[in-house]
Amino acid sequence: MTFHRVCSLDDLWEGEAAGYQVDGHDVLLVALPGGVIQAFQGLCPHQDIALAEGTLDQGMIVCRAHLWQFDAASGEGVNPKECSLARYPVRVAGEDILVSVEGVVPVRVGA
Repeated sequence: MTFHRVCSLDDLWEGEAAGYQVDGHDVLLVALPGGVIQAFQGLCPHQDIALAEGTLDQGMIVCRAHLWQFDAASGEGVNPKECSLARYPVRVAGEDILVSVEGVVPVRVGA
């Protein structure tokens, strides 16, 4: 599994989310309380809207277009429940955040 450097810990503070391109994939990095970093597909499964344009509020990733909500810790769907985000493996090496996109296919449900 190949991990790519995405950014540093200084670029993503606790309680923030940011979108990045990683080896051709749109990736949303989320910094959770306690220093936990998660990486999910960066586009909403509904209509490919960049999730970085939405909000991260009380542990929920919220798409700006239709307000779909996902749990920021797991990527599981909250509204609607039956749709989740693809999750990418993450490592922190020193001050660097690394993500692997190998073998992960973003979820798409259409309009």
